[in-house]
Amino acid sequence: MAFFKKFLDKICDDDSSKGSKGGPGETAYFGTVKADPNFNAQNDAEKLKKAIENKDVNEATIVEVIAQRTNAQRQQIKAALEQSTGKPLVDALKNALKSDFEEVVLALLMTPPEYNAFELKRAMKGLGTKEVVLSEILGTRSNKEIEALKIAFKEVYGQLLEEQIKCETSGHLETTLLALCKATRNENYNIDDGLAKSDAKALFDAGENRVGTVCSVLINVLTSRSEAQLCKIFKYYGQYSKDGFAKDMASELHGSLEDCLMTLVKAAWNKPALFAEKLHLAMKGMGTNTDTLTRIIVGRSEIDLLKIIQEYKRMYGKTLQEQILKETGGDFEKILLALCGTQ
Repeated sequence: MAFFKKFLDKICDDDSSKGSKGGPGETAYFGTVKADPNFNAQNDAEKLKKAIENKDVNEATIVEVIAQRTNAQRQQIKAALEQSTGKPLVDALKNALKSDFEEVVLALLMTPPEYNAFELKRAMKGLGTKEVVLSEILGTRSNKEIEALKIAFKEVYGQLLEEQIKCETSGHLETTLLALCKATRNENYNIDDGLAKSDAKALFDAGENRVGTVCSVLINVLTSRSEAQLCKIFKYYGQYSKDGFAKDMASELHGSLEDCLMTLVKAAWNKPALFAEKLHLAMKGMGTNTDTLTRIIVGRSEIDLLKIIQEYKRMYGKTLQEQILKETGGDFEKILLALCGTQ
């Protein structure tokens, strides 16, 4: 809780974070991966073919080509190589690469909906469900992104995402995730001041102002209101509670449901800061969570990774690249740094 309070203090008291939220007319690009202006799919496919077929695989060429092309360009490279060799690029790379480096390369070759679906499926595969991954993806994607990943999930795995979630989760967490799966959340930037005041009172009455918490009220508000509307709700909530909504919620809830709802709260305040926090925790202490590093850096590389890098520096006083250099190594380190760019 102390870390989260510090997180909220940073994003609520520092006006610099407000510029990270974007707005209805925002057209600037905040990804770190940009289209190669001299792109030639056939040339890149040939480069990869040679790099893979070498006796000693040329990982540097693979990083150069894969990490410095947009996803749309990578899809063209995949098609060009398969057309010239008759074999899928992914299969060739699986045979040539290994470990965390292979994971990043294969992730980059999926389309964004395919990769989101892949991560959700992996989170529900085998013994134990990684609820934190489910909450992270469904709690931070737009309605359009959720609709696309649901289609990809059905096409690739032959199952409905909602049915899989019902099998792997239960209770209020299941209710929350299924609500997010509907992809009907309000995404309007216009704020309804009257609704914000009534929602703030309803949230207080559902939790801090009674014995036990009425989770249905929390879930309904947090999964249906826009991020801009939620920020206004949290501010009005402060009129009822000296501790604020986040701290009150943390004292009332626990476990995977708390993590899921907190993800929605943090994403509403400052989504890049949420991802910066996750990257920091992935490299904190003994061992590095390479799955989290890959998922966030690959998944946000054409969306807001530049903002995440900026938030990381502001929150932790060091660059994300410096920490990657400290906590990773080899070709895995090189491809992550290539995706982060030189900012």
